[in-house]
Amino acid sequence: MTITLNHTIVPAYDKETSARFFAQIFGLKVEAPIGHFAAVHVNDKLTLDFADRKGFESHHYAFHVSDEEFDAIFARVKEAGLEYSSDPMHHNKGQLNYRNGGRGFYFYDLDGHNLELLTRA
Repeated sequence: MTITLNHTIVPAYDKETSARFFAQIFGLKVEAPIGHFAAVHVNDKLTLDFADRKGFESHHYAFHVSDEEFDAIFARVKEAGLEYSSDPMHHNKGQLNYRNGGRGFYFYDLDGHNLELLTRA
């Protein structure tokens, strides 16, 4: 049996705003609410369920994408004026990384979660 992640809860200060932000940057759409969650289907197997929380620690979410998806998402990140960096600690601002012959970068979402895009695992 192959184990796959089905969904995870993403804590947010405003679940609807955070879900819309994520969906817009990643070229996805916010689905009909699932219970008290604002849901974004990342693919046919994974849903991010945004939930309102008053306080939480920031999380790290990494997404392996194709070169074409990377280009589209990176363009939306720059268009939104978001700061990005080649490293998870955000020391190399405005730079990409080229690990394993691919491209990658990190940026923060509205709630301070550290999002990573990479084209090579």
